[in-house]
Amino acid sequence: MRAVGVRDAGEIERAITAFARSSNGGLIVTGSPLTLVHRDLIITLAARHRLPAVYPFRYFATSGGLISYGPDTVDPFRRAAGYVDRILKGEKPADLPVQAPTKYELVVNLKTAKALGLEIPSSVLARADEVIE
Repeated sequence: MRAVGVRDAGEIERAITAFARSSNGGLIVTGSPLTLVHRDLIITLAARHRLPAVYPFRYFATSGGLISYGPDTVDPFRRAAGYVDRILKGEKPADLPVQAPTKYELVVNLKTAKALGLEIPSSVLARADEVIE
């Protein structure tokens, strides 16, 4: 495994192209403002170079990425209501604990898997929260 720091679209393209040249390459895309801004570019380059990739949020998989595994991005908003209730009942916001994600979701895009010539094991599909066909 090799971590690559990138700062712009050109560096993203060079890094993905370099990964594609190595045998048995693949990508693990981490969540950052840069990867979110360049989401479509990363997905397009991974497809062009036939690289399997795992992304941090479901909207990568729904946009054409192979697999996403990460926190449910809607759940924290649902749980915020409980914090508002506690504050309105008199608790001090500074005394409330910081909440970490509690719900994670696995999304598999079978269209992308087929385009890459990959067969996703049935055990992975059975565990997926969503399978895009």
